[in-house]
Amino acid sequence: MTPDPSARRAVLAATGLFTPSESISNEELVESFNAWVDVWNEAHAGEIAAGTAEPKAHSSAPFIEKASGIKSRFVMDKAGILDVDRMRPRLPRRADDELNVLAEMGVAACRDALARAGRTAADVDAVIVACSNLQRAYPAVAVEIQDALGVEGWGFDMNVACSSATFGLQVAVDMISNGSADAILVVNPEICTAHLNFRDRDSHFIFGDVATAMLVERGDRAHAGRGAWDILGARIQTRFSNNIRNNAGFLNRTEGTFAELAARTADPETDLLFRQEGRRVFKDVVPMVAKMIVGHMEELGLGVDDVRRLWLHQANLNMNRLIANKVLGRDAEPEEAPVILDRYANTSSAGSVIAFHRHHEDLAAGQVGLLCSFGAGYSAGTVFLRRR
Repeated sequence: MTPDPSARRAVLAATGLFTPSESISNEELVESFNAWVDVWNEAHAGEIAAGTAEPKAHSSAPFIEKASGIKSRFVMDKAGILDVDRMRPRLPRRADDELNVLAEMGVAACRDALARAGRTAADVDAVIVACSNLQRAYPAVAVEIQDALGVEGWGFDMNVACSSATFGLQVAVDMISNGSADAILVVNPEICTAHLNFRDRDSHFIFGDVATAMLVERGDRAHAGRGAWDILGARIQTRFSNNIRNNAGFLNRTEGTFAELAARTADPETDLLFRQEGRRVFKDVVPMVAKMIVGHMEELGLGVDDVRRLWLHQANLNMNRLIANKVLGRDAEPEEAPVILDRYANTSSAGSVIAFHRHHEDLAAGQVGLLCSFGAGYSAGTVFLRRR
């Protein structure tokens, strides 16, 4: 008897979310940033007066909200970020026999996804950790999460920056379709505040911390009535660009490397943190992503009216609005392209998954939505989902 190929079609069975207990409002972040600006300007008053240095400018909550749509962000360590003498999270290194912080976040998100799907770790074959920044090179964080959950099978890490979730989802779909696994957890733990320069006025407000998880499994195994989503199609794309960059890596510890960095930049530490050319990113990415979405819709035989919701990458409100409007050919209604970055800020690969997680229950069986990511690389991913 010939096997039914549709049995191996992957479905998104459930998503899970871990949200840190601490949050920082724009007003709190601005108060800390402006206090640092005052200290810096006073310390460099001589150079500023001589015209050899430019004074640092204050930030403001209205500026942040207008530029990004962000009002607050959840964080793993509030005190360290707001400490004017530190301005970065304080996350002490744990012993090798302790669960690391990235894995701890990922495990919580996985357990949430499993509970929502009515599954246990015994039902899962593999764990893929897909995120922007991994806590270490090896052993893989995915294997640590696999061990903590009690999953028999295998795991590995991957990084495609802000598109890591959709790329990881594509990998899971392909593996399930070709028989490598029956159920896979795709995990996106993001401690974005650890690679953010909180002393840069143009970007100090961008990121927050969070973890999401997606349980992907064979369509013939998914529980009926639990809200699983057929994955109609996934498409991924990359195009090299330096406009979003982070040069941190193990080679930075090589003798002479930091001196070389210092020779070409006024602040070598900045080169090892997130940096971007925001206007260039906006100009390049919006048409690239809109074109990709429309092309994928046409490939799947979908019209604009067939797509009820756009769960877009949560990086910038203005960018999301423009992409949604280009795709729909009109102004998108708030419920058509839901926003979570006002509360969560940019959470890199997890953003579109949070938008889905919090804004999908009202869609009926047969209705279609789009999970979409875009970011550094440039990278972009589109995944069309239909509610069962």
